[in-house]
Amino acid sequence: MKSAKPSPTLPPNSNSFWVFMSTSKKRQKLNPLQSKTLVLLQLLAKDSESSSAVYGSEDIHITRLPHAHGNHMHVGEFVLAAKDASGLNNPAVWVALARKGFVRDNWQQEIILTPEGRAFSTGLENKFLTASDH
Repeated sequence: MKSAKPSPTLPPNSNSFWVFMSTSKKRQKLNPLQSKTLVLLQLLAKDSESSSAVYGSEDIHITRLPHAHGNHMHVGEFVLAAKDASGLNNPAVWVALARKGFVRDNWQQEIILTPEGRAFSTGLENKFLTASDH
């Protein structure tokens, strides 16, 4: 005989399903520009010339942003189309990434990528990055 799964418990003093649902974690969604910016930050976080660990935490400090030359930019061994990095100069993208907990709120002074930001899958990880030929 199978044992029944325990049902989720509602918060104390609550008899409302909606209160329970509002306290559960929602799946984060990003728009295309936010996704491209986050995947670029994730790539920078893996590049020792562009990032460093934050002492005493799992955060990564992005120390250098790439600069475009022509229609592309280099990040480590990869080449990225310059147009795909336009979110780096868009304050609304940074506000959204901070609100979702992917970067720290002080992004205007320093760029700190959180463990949540590093772990989030944008679905773009292998779509617009190519190995450099020069």
